[in-house]
Amino acid sequence: MSAISGKKVAIVGGGPGGLTLARLLQEGGASVSVYERDQSRSARVQGSALDLHEDSGLAALEAAGLMDAFWANHRPDLDRLRLTNEKGTVLHDHPRQLSGAGQRPEIERGPLRDLLLDSLRPGTVQWDCKLKSAALDGEQVLLHFGNGETAVADIAIGSDGANSRLRELVTPIRPEYVGVALVEGLVPAAQQTIPELWELLGGSALIALGYERTIGMGTKPDGSVLLYAGLKTHDTSVRRSLEEASGGEQRVAWFRANFEGWSEIWEPLFREAVSTVWRPLLVCPADQHWTPRPNVTLIGDAAHVMPPYAGEGVNMAMLDALVLSKLLLADETPAAAIAAYEAEMFARMRQMSADTMVNTEMFYAPDACDRVVALFRSFGSTESMPPLSEA
Repeated sequence: MSAISGKKVAIVGGGPGGLTLARLLQEGGASVSVYERDQSRSARVQGSALDLHEDSGLAALEAAGLMDAFWANHRPDLDRLRLTNEKGTVLHDHPRQLSGAGQRPEIERGPLRDLLLDSLRPGTVQWDCKLKSAALDGEQVLLHFGNGETAVADIAIGSDGANSRLRELVTPIRPEYVGVALVEGLVPAAQQTIPELWELLGGSALIALGYERTIGMGTKPDGSVLLYAGLKTHDTSVRRSLEEASGGEQRVAWFRANFEGWSEIWEPLFREAVSTVWRPLLVCPADQHWTPRPNVTLIGDAAHVMPPYAGEGVNMAMLDALVLSKLLLADETPAAAIAAYEAEMFARMRQMSADTMVNTEMFYAPDACDRVVALFRSFGSTESMPPLSEA
């Protein structure tokens, strides 16, 4: 018998990590429910494309028996990352490793979520269940959701992101703002609305660097372009002025005010974006640790959120799911499985969190162009490289 035989497992959060864990546990015969805050699977547009790594994200899908579905939905056209300066001058084109040893093929977040959802038993995911609070009740966990519903679980696993409410049962340590924020937006019909930038982008992905700022662009299958504009700031008025911008020209004015020294070629991104969202980047301490709970744990950003400048966010969430599922399905108690998982997770994330902060500093340094280009030129396409964002 496994550690979770006959027990009810609740996974809070239906992102790639939580859904991968649900699939792996169900394949092992476990009783699993996923509680997701979205009202439905089509409630919102999913974010940027993700590159899955051979020893983490792809390994989890392989264990889940979903590689055929992955290859049917991946994006072979995302074969390059272009680096430019603030004027749009191309500095380096970096190839992506899409097949073979060390492969890192790309897939849109939406299709990845869909193939994971389709792999679960009907009724596994409970929609419109944003966790409001959680409490321990003896050997069980009580979950209270914003829609007024409640649930009781023998084991609760938080996969509910950087602002996880389940984390409060595990540790008082909270993620901290790193001093960098991303402005996320979507530009529809980009070939028509931003033709000059569409040509510069070349159908794949791009990161521009300069003056302690970044702009990231990535194509989506429908011809739209995702925008991620990053800047160092602790000034709350910068966020407020963006959120108060009522139209394209006001967003362009915001860009001019906050991206001093940048070329006007980037202005159409802000003028044509249908929406913009402010996303402060958070990080958990690299040396974080807590005493394991016997029936509550965390995976993905809920456990170890970090900026996206190592390209490991979704991959580490899916690897968390793989490691935890194996331990929970082994001949152990839930408490022993959770303790073993967290020990492995802490050790794995310690150096990765530290490296990510080094990368974050580099991308927003005054000499970012020189340093980032030198880094990419120093390794081949199989090495780690940051995505536009995994927010």
